[in-house]
Amino acid sequence: MTGQSIKPERRRTLRNHARTVSVDPLAIFQPTSCDEIVELVQRAEKEGVSVRAVGSRHSWSDVTLGPGYVLLPDGLARPLDPESHLLRPRDDASPEQLVRVESGMRIRELNRWLDREHGLALSNMGGYDGQTVAGVISTSTHGSGLGFGPLSDFVRSVDLVAAGGRRYRVEPEHGPTDPELWNPEHPDWELVQDDDRFAAVRVGMGCLGVIYAVMLAVEPGYLLTEVRKLSTWEELRDGLHRGALLDPERNRHFELFLSPYARDSDGKHPCMVTTRDRLTDRLPPWWSSRRRRNWLAEFLSGLAPTGQVIRAVANLLPRATPKFMEMTLNGLSDDEYTNKSYRVLNIGAANSLPAYSAEIGVPVDDERRHVAAVDRIIEIADEHRRIGEIFHTSPIALRFVASSDAHLSMMHGCDTMMIELIQLKGTRGGLEVLEAYENALYAVDGRPHWGQVNTLTGSHELVGSLYEQLPRWLDAHATFNSSHVFDSPFSKRVGIAAHRAGVSRTGVSGTTG
Repeated sequence: MTGQSIKPERRRTLRNHARTVSVDPLAIFQPTSCDEIVELVQRAEKEGVSVRAVGSRHSWSDVTLGPGYVLLPDGLARPLDPESHLLRPRDDASPEQLVRVESGMRIRELNRWLDREHGLALSNMGGYDGQTVAGVISTSTHGSGLGFGPLSDFVRSVDLVAAGGRRYRVEPEHGPTDPELWNPEHPDWELVQDDDRFAAVRVGMGCLGVIYAVMLAVEPGYLLTEVRKLSTWEELRDGLHRGALLDPERNRHFELFLSPYARDSDGKHPCMVTTRDRLTDRLPPWWSSRRRRNWLAEFLSGLAPTGQVIRAVANLLPRATPKFMEMTLNGLSDDEYTNKSYRVLNIGAANSLPAYSAEIGVPVDDERRHVAAVDRIIEIADEHRRIGEIFHTSPIALRFVASSDAHLSMMHGCDTMMIELIQLKGTRGGLEVLEAYENALYAVDGRPHWGQVNTLTGSHELVGSLYEQLPRWLDAHATFNSSHVFDSPFSKRVGIAAHRAGVSRTGVSGTTG
């Protein structure tokens, strides 16, 4: 390699999709092959700059920011041959099938390819489909339902370009690849089949290398029926455990949206419960209202001025916010929506509203810490309303995720309730109240989402107290990021990048020791 075959784009400022964070990198590249990723990593190390792979820029935190070389994944969005002849024999009785795709493929592109080309589908996904495959995996993005872990738990193999441009395929100990067959055909790759390394690499926030491709477990395509019903927090809170509402046998997917403000009429907090379950019948005809969500809510949510109007009401008439939020929940309710799974799991036009969010995971356990967390959020919201007329401007989402073995997943070691705290852009005091929620929920072992607004720092070893497997993750970090080429402002802020003498102002040590 000459180190000069791939040319940078014209230099420009990169912002996340919500335009809440930005960076002016030294150079922007769009590699189209694994070879070009290797070239760029080696070139960055030679020049003493950092490398950051950036996906759809959906994150609200600084997790994607990189002041050195930024790699955009638009040219890495293709399905790949899984090389089935190099894999171990599989249990034919299992419905699980394996596909392999490049890391820059967006979830919506993956869904279409799986459905149209193979009649397959993801077993679960989050409420938005615009992120890249690597992005949702690396930050432990999730759906809702205690029958499923985060999306990173559906990964069976990761192809990674690490420090020095070294290529690794990382899998669990009994991963799908047969070493005796694979190694001779791929002498320039190192196959690592180790549970510990795999648990680290799956949720690496871009700090362990550039993910080139992943192998995912999928299943035959299926239909889902979604029902959205109104309720109250007081009616639901006692049933939020595995033996009742959260039981996967009762509801395949379960989530709820909550107003933190009590109604004046009865003192109860309005909620909307969403359940999604498999449909064994045929898809309704195209003209049926069952094939569409509440059309008025979808139409209004998709209009650009809607978010501006809601924000103006919240800022000019803040005391109207609780009533406005209850109206929103009423408008989102729906008797039935049935369609292909990936269309139902996407929450729809609400994704278009200009917003930012913090999200905090709290254990779902017999101590009912998850219920106590919601009660505490309600108290904090009421305190800010009463003292400073600072309001939360969007319903709070509660999603439920099964325990994960990925070392730095927010769901590591326990079933988890993810509390998504959404604020409309421009909300007065919005960031301040999110920080108040975050600080309060550390008392119930709350873990902030890496890709959403958070104030985590490594200065007082907070991350280490939240993640008992951090030393094992750092051991993998020392191997895959030995040159510190993947260090970033984010990794330094949260304390998962070593601070060493000789680190340049672009974030990379001049040595590889």
